[in-house]
Amino acid sequence: MNKTKIGVVLLFISQAALGQDEIFDSHVHLWNGAESVRNYLVQLDTSNQSVTRFGGILMAEKGNPTQTKLKNDELIRLSEQNPKLIPICSVHPLDGAEAILEIKRLSKLGVKIVKLHPHTQKFNVNDDRVLKLCKEAGVLGLIILMDNANIIPGDSENLFDLAIKCSNTKFIFAHMGAFNFRFWNIIAVARTAKDFYMNNIYFDVSATVVLLADSPLEGEFVWTLRNAGIDNILLGSDFPQYTLEQAVTALDRLDLKQEEKNKIRYKNAQRLLFPDEK
Repeated sequence: MNKTKIGVVLLFISQAALGQDEIFDSHVHLWNGAESVRNYLVQLDTSNQSVTRFGGILMAEKGNPTQTKLKNDELIRLSEQNPKLIPICSVHPLDGAEAILEIKRLSKLGVKIVKLHPHTQKFNVNDDRVLKLCKEAGVLGLIILMDNANIIPGDSENLFDLAIKCSNTKFIFAHMGAFNFRFWNIIAVARTAKDFYMNNIYFDVSATVVLLADSPLEGEFVWTLRNAGIDNILLGSDFPQYTLEQAVTALDRLDLKQEEKNKIRYKNAQRLLFPDEK
């Protein structure tokens, strides 16, 4: 092999390795603010795990919009101090007009994602206030990150209905239904219905990928990832319950092509959140 061909091969290998090293962790709980950020970074160092960016999650309490605003501002300040941190702020949808005002404010501050959690925040996905908030998020260009661990009966079904009703809003459904992941094969069917499904659902596979890799259900899980659309799948750790190393290792064990894994690791998040970057 001549020197030119060797150089091309080495360049290809280095680019492939770079693609594999880029990682977006979409699901990091920052329960204790700056302390949680430090703990997250320590677990990365301890496991020699790199991260390109990570989404730090806050969850608002009902009935205290002033406190919600203060906590959101604290998270935004943390992101300014930690360039890798993407702030995932929160409101409580049952705060109604106050929640709408807050997401409008967050949008002006450059926030890209707002977290809602039906079980932890104790609200019904079918509540009209949730629908109104999610529609407004779409108008503002905000993405709604919603828990989808199927803790509440009908979780996936209700979220799918919400996404259909809010066709101009992009959603990330966390944990992809957990052990009810099979439901999301419905997306392959929904795509065949004219003017019905607007491809506005994304998933993070935090926790779920660790549970299902090397399990008897792994083949079905991979099949579901492809039916839902590899381009719409994001990696997440669900820290502090799981480490990023666990998530990355589990993803590597799945019977997916390397290009599919690279998309899930970083490229899909880049396209969704940082479309101007190449």
